[in-house]
Amino acid sequence: MTAQDSSQQNDRVAKVLARAGVASRREVERLIEEGRVAINGQTLTTPAVKVEPGDIVTVDGEVVGGPEPTRVFRYHKPVGLLTSHNDPAGRPTVFDTLPDGLPRVISIGRLDINSEGLLLLTNDGELSRALELPSSGWVRRYRARAFGYTTQEKLDRLKDGITVEGVKYGAIDAHLDKATGDRDGARNVWITVTLSEGKNREVRRVLEAIGLKVNRLLRLSYGPFSLGTLAAGEVEEVGPRVIRELLADLVPAANMPTGNAVQFRAALSAGRRSGAEDGVGGAAPAAKPHRNVLRPGQESGELKGERQAKKPGWAKAKPKKPGGLRTPKKAAPPTKAGAKKHWSETPKGGRTTGADKPRTFAKPSGPAKPAGPRGPRPAAAPKGPRSGGPAKRK
Repeated sequence: MTAQDSSQQNDRVAKVLARAGVASRREVERLIEEGRVAINGQTLTTPAVKVEPGDIVTVDGEVVGGPEPTRVFRYHKPVGLLTSHNDPAGRPTVFDTLPDGLPRVISIGRLDINSEGLLLLTNDGELSRALELPSSGWVRRYRARAFGYTTQEKLDRLKDGITVEGVKYGAIDAHLDKATGDRDGARNVWITVTLSEGKNREVRRVLEAIGLKVNRLLRLSYGPFSLGTLAAGEVEEVGPRVIRELLADLVPAANMPTGNAVQFRAALSAGRRSGAEDGVGGAAPAAKPHRNVLRPGQESGELKGERQAKKPGWAKAKPKKPGGLRTPKKAAPPTKAGAKKHWSETPKGGRTTGADKPRTFAKPSGPAKPAGPRGPRPAAAPKGPRSGGPAKRK
């Protein structure tokens, strides 16, 4: 049992349940039509009922509490999950696979079962409804892989809007990122699509209208929130400070969160890099630089020529020299047993070669000097100009 606070007095039941995070107003009206909502034990048949202070509101027999501070989560939706709380066919849904520890949340917008990427979740139904409207001006950015042929000129025509099967779509900015083909001429193209309406299956229907069949669709960003480095199936809560800065005009002061710490922290999955960005205001992942360069024929939307035949021996690695990067040293000649090595005290840089040795000259012939006691050597005479050439060696 719970009583509504003064800020929720005399509000319609759809608004009260939306503020409590049960569902958006539109979904609450569906719950009322199905007879799943009651006030003070009396099942409602119309949403035109106001909730008075002290009333007990139940959904499927469970009492709904008062509104909690607004919380927002970024979720990387994988392929194969429905963005719905219940599916009559029993298919798996996004909310069946969310980790433990999350409050009751609803999605901001939708992604079909075959689409993947960023899906915003919140416990505030009013916030969900406000951000889904085209009047919010929040831009959605997708990366689509489609089968077929197109040119940038054809994609530029979508900036003026397009009407498909009676449905008018607003301006769409589409950029051709990459085109890959095979030998039979079939190919896929990668296109970055930016729009602000977000109608049901808008990207798929618009691209099909110009001859492309989308076979993969990834949402990169929703407003200021980006997918970042979230791995498939991973959830991350947006901080209260970010909510106060970005959603101040959409969240009532009574529901505004306080503090800076998040209440939910999921374990870092194996598919995510550490030190990842928070996904707010950051650049969404894009194609690698070399993939954005169009090859000849891609800008015009047609493949030119056949594949070039490989030359004999082309792309073969050159034989490596023995020993890798270093050339092996020659082995020293064997020495005789017992022979001692002669070591020179002259530094290696100071050794002289045969070309650097001083030249010697023959002594003049004459009588030999008598041997006598060795005395002091006379002072050397000053050297004069060299006369004559060196004597020939015998």
